[in-house]
Amino acid sequence: MATPDFVLSLRAAVGTAPLWLSGVTAVVTKGDEVLMVRRSDTGAWTPVTGIVDPGEHPADAAAREVLEEADVTAEPVRLAAVGVTGVVVYPNGDQASYLDHTFALRWVSGEPAPADGENTEARWFPRDALPPISDEMRGRIDAGLSDEPGARFTAAGELRGGGRREDAAGGRTGATPAS
Repeated sequence: MATPDFVLSLRAAVGTAPLWLSGVTAVVTKGDEVLMVRRSDTGAWTPVTGIVDPGEHPADAAAREVLEEADVTAEPVRLAAVGVTGVVVYPNGDQASYLDHTFALRWVSGEPAPADGENTEARWFPRDALPPISDEMRGRIDAGLSDEPGARFTAAGELRGGGRREDAAGGRTGATPAS
């Protein structure tokens, strides 16, 4: 599902005004490989990402998104990072900022395949041979692959390198808004 029903309901009331949403990034590993998906809207490679449903635990959301988007069952291992995105402006003008919870997950079963229309490809990449990705996604993947026992709590721009925000296409736009 591309946009959760609760977000569509909010959009009916507020139009394209900025929303503050909880999001997840799922860094799924199988041995020395990382699960990546190619977004259908932009062609950018990313780990699986998504929006936390109301009342849903973020770890459960990460596992759900992996199954929905890549047809892979994965088990959350640890919270790897918590950060805030800059304002994301989608092609239709909708705006949102996300409190992102990046989780490290371990593959349980399934072979990656684009499962819900949000992605055109889903596949494993060796850790040391990832496709070109944004600095922000690189920071999230690095946190997910880290051996650190605790989560990284990041200030605006810290995981992104260079203090720039990403647009919905995974591309870079202007400076990160001040906190």
